[in-house]
Amino acid sequence: MLSPMDWALIEGWKERGVPLHVAVRAIEHAFDSHQSKKHKRTVKTLLYCQEEVEAQYAEWLESRVGSHEESETDTQETEESTSPFPRDAVLAHLGRSLGYLNQIFEERRQTNGDELREALLRATALLSEVKDDYASAAQPDARRLEDSLTGIERMLDDAIRATVSEGELESAQAEIDSQVKPYKRHMDQAAFEQTHDNLLRKRLREHFGVPRLSLFFL
Repeated sequence: MLSPMDWALIEGWKERGVPLHVAVRAIEHAFDSHQSKKHKRTVKTLLYCQEEVEAQYAEWLESRVGSHEESETDTQETEESTSPFPRDAVLAHLGRSLGYLNQIFEERRQTNGDELREALLRATALLSEVKDDYASAAQPDARRLEDSLTGIERMLDDAIRATVSEGELESAQAEIDSQVKPYKRHMDQAAFEQTHDNLLRKRLREHFGVPRLSLFFL
């Protein structure tokens, strides 16, 4: 639950023009960092994420400098040094992904109380903002973009798990169990569980037709 102080912080970010996808990415990063350190205390306020939001917003502002002033040659040289992917290829991938998400949302529009439908609506809004931001950035950062796409994918995965029926989930788990069983004794427990979870998420995404957004699928 957000406190009045948290809402005031959010309002401040909005008034200053902090892009939504930058704030979401920063919050995701702050919580990932917290979880990796295995703190015993839980995070009870959004103030915990303030420093990361401010840092990523500052980096975003820096990436905008000269976005309308650099020559085409300078821009191309900068992109080659900061991103392993051509801007046009990335934008085409983001455009296709946005189209797929919009199509799935339209198909589920009439589904009442559907968490996946609501997540798709948020995902398309975020992805559209991310795409526009990448298109106009003077120095497009593929690593930052991948962080944003990972956050959107995580949101969609959570919504899929909340939407899938118990029968569908059991069927998918049984399918994955039989698929990975021959390899279990050759893997340590952590690696086996991670592999099983990755395959289950992949199977559920395919079931609902949700595309992968990561640049690895460019």
